[in-house]
Parts: sequence; C-alpha cells; structure tokens
Amino acid sequence: MQSSVFERRSSGEAEISPRLYNLTIGAVLCWGFWVNWLMVSNISPDFIFSMSPLVFLLGYFASCFFGIYLFSTSDKPLVSFIGYNFVVVPFGLIINIVVAQYDPELVINAIQVTGLVTLAMMVLGTLFPAFFARIAGALTIALLVVILVELFQLFVLGIHSNWLDWVVVLIFCGYIGYDWGRANSIPKTLDNAVDSAAALYMDIINLFLRILRIMGRK
Repeated sequence: MQSSVFERRSSGEAEISPRLYNLTIGAVLCWGFWVNWLMVSNISPDFIFSMSPLVFLLGYFASCFFGIYLFSTSDKPLVSFIGYNFVVVPFGLIINIVVAQYDPELVINAIQVTGLVTLAMMVLGTLFPAFFARIAGALTIALLVVILVELFQLFVLGIHSNWLDWVVVLIFCGYIGYDWGRANSIPKTLDNAVDSAAALYMDIINLFLRILRIMGRK
C-alpha cells in the first residue's frame, strides 16, 4: 500500500511509455463509459426507483467510497481496476435515472459537448499544469459550498437555482484540467494510469450530468 496516487513520486512498478500510459487511461475511461451504457440500455429506471431510497443511498455511497479507497491506495493495477468498477456501477445507476428524463438525441448532444469540453480541458491541463495546481484548493472549497447551497435549497427552500449548474460545470472543468495535469506528473505505470482514469471518470460524469441538465432546460 502507498500514499494517494497523485502524491506518488516513486514506484516499484516498472514505468511504461507515455503513449501506452495515455492509451491505458483512455481504455479504462472507455470501459467505464461502456459499462454505464450497458446499464442504461438494460436496467429499467423503474427497477431503480423500486428500491428503498435509504438502501439505495447507503449502497451508493458505500460502493463509491470503497472503490475510491481501493484505487487511491493500491499499487496493483488489478486491485485499482476493481476499485474503479465499484465507482462506475453506482454512477451508472445515477446516470440511468437522469438520462431517462431526456430525449435520446439530447443525451447524444450532451455527450458530444462533454467530450469536446473534456478534450479542451485536457489540452489546457497539459499546457498549464501549474495554474490548475494553484486553483485546486479553490475548486475544492467552491465544490463544498455549492453542495451545501444545493442541499439547503433542496431540503429547506424546495428550489434549485439554475446558475448552480453553470458553477458546477466550471468547477469540474477545472478538476479535469487539474487531474490530467497531475496524471502526467506522477510515474507512468499501469497502476497510476488506472488510478488517474478513475479520477478523470468522476470528473467527466459529473460534468456530463450538469451539461445535460443545462441543455435540457433549453
């Protein structure tokens, strides 16, 4: 076991070429998106809604936190990949619930926009890693504030402010640039590629869900 993946500066695992490293990140991301697509295609939203809300939430957070613990602390690619899947599956259930509310063509458009934004932020993360490293603390604080504001509006006021979706989009754009920059600053090993893909996966999915909501309003 080692420290969090992005704090690693040395590893007993042999490093791979930058090309293979980036291809591995891409392949792991595509695996997660493919699993989510299978879940959306084959699991009825009614089945998810039939679950007890408490059981669903407990299972969701337990699976996510366990998966994050596995991939962020393990130095073995297989263990990290298993942890990644413990995150992908509960995220897939949320995606299933959300996309069921929108026209399939709109969902495709949101996927395309998310892909373009992600690519742009990866390029910026490569060109300006120091900038994204400097704003990492601000991103975390902003995300926590937004979560608290959304919870207050939802459970106390019973409303949702549309501008919050735009704020979240900006926050996760920053996180994509930050995590991509970090991914390229650590040893290029198979395990680190899996771990980096897992972090980017969560950024991209959160970005997609907010973009879909914004586009859906139009």
